[in-house]
Formats: sequence, C-alpha cells, structure tokens
Amino acid sequence: IKRGKAFFRTVFLIPAAVSYVVAALVWKMALFNGLPSGVANVVGGLFGADPVPWLSTTSPPVYWVAVVTLRLWLQVGLYMILFLAGLQAISPSLYEAGELDGTTKWQAFRYLTLPQLRNTSVAVLLLILIAAFQAFDEFYNLFGTGLSGTATAPVKPPLVYLYDSALGDQNYGVGSAGAFLLTVIIVVITLLQGRFV
Repeated sequence: IKRGKAFFRTVFLIPAAVSYVVAALVWKMALFNGLPSGVANVVGGLFGADPVPWLSTTSPPVYWVAVVTLRLWLQVGLYMILFLAGLQAISPSLYEAGELDGTTKWQAFRYLTLPQLRNTSVAVLLLILIAAFQAFDEFYNLFGTGLSGTATAPVKPPLVYLYDSALGDQNYGVGSAGAFLLTVIIVVITLLQGRFV
C-alpha cells in the first residue's frame, strides 16, 4: 500500500532528530516519574498495577524499562529507514526467479531477502554497538551520577564513568586514558565486523 508511505516514514524518523537530553527529560518528568500521575503508572493502574518508582535503583531494577524504551523510541526509526532502503534495493527479478522455481514465501525470505540485507544488517549492528558504547545523555539526565553503588546498578556506563572521573574527581589522566581506550575498542570492533562479518 503506497498511500501514506511518506507520512509514516516521516513519523517514524522524527524521533531520530530529537535531542537525547530533551527526550530523557520527558521520560524522567512525565512518563516514568514514579508519581501516581505519571503516564507509565496511569497506564499500569488501568490494569490494576500499583505505582512503581521507575527510576529508582533499588531492586528490582525496573529503571531499565525507562532506558530501553527511550533508546528504542529514539533509534528504531532510523534503523527502520535503513532496512527499508535495503529492501528497496533488492531486485524484483530475484523474487520472480524464485517464484518460477516454486519457492515459498518463507524460502524467499530465508534465501533471497536475508542474504541481500547482509550489508545493511552489518551497518545497523555496527551503529547499534557504537551507540551503546557512547551512551551518556540518557543515563546522565535520567539518573545523574546515582546509577552506581547499589546492588542493582553496581557499574556506571563507560562515558558516565569517564565524565565523573575527569570532571567530578578531577582525575584527568584516567578520563583521557579511558576515552582513548574506548575509541580503540570501537575502532577494533568496527574493523573486526568489516573483516569477518
């Protein structure tokens, strides 16, 4: 169905243009604020659930729901557009040849679509890994520096740790060395994916 295709592409891609800081603050103050009037608790209340302190680092670690939904909302649209471009680049003649050979829809997907999307899948996986290593804004704006030192969150994300070490503790050597090491890790992962995947 071609009607509305451009509209829905735009709707799904718009979150990719939203600032991580703004999105994190919306998640913190409106959606997952832990108050009974918060959107997440109101929706949960419709199903009989009690209000949940979503951004608390006590057990169980429900704060991951806020982090994961924030990341998905911000990034899924971009990856969807990349996969859509990859699908449109596949030649229809491949599917026509498959139909002549009597392939089922599953076989066409398994043996035609997936191999043709290999390069797109590698690119998306690489972007996801780099974004995971660079995660900072959402953690810092959702939790500040309070994400470590508890049983459910004993370790800070890499960039939050580097920020606290360099600017919070004035330990610039650790911050610089950590930033260099993080860059090396990302470069090595990129090269390995390009070589072996």
